[in-house]
Amino acid sequence: MAKFMDVHRGMEGITQDQLVAAHRADLAIERDEGVHFERAWADPKDGVVYCLSEAPSADAVKRVHERAGHPVTEVHPVPMEVS
Repeated sequence: MAKFMDVHRGMEGITQDQLVAAHRADLAIERDEGVHFERAWADPKDGVVYCLSEAPSADAVKRVHERAGHPVTEVHPVPMEVS
């Protein structure tokens, strides 16, 4: 499966609890689309949230986020990684 980094905008003031709840909402339905969300990061001041996932496609990532109630603004493939 491919990795993807997606971006949510307009989430100014998001709290740690809200980020956890949003991530859990994704995890609850991710299998329906063959997606696995690995991590999420947020910048409450700028209202930007980033999620890293493995998925069969960007569209699968979009569908999970939409169904979980937080549509995504951008989905970027991550074809290269360094640890």
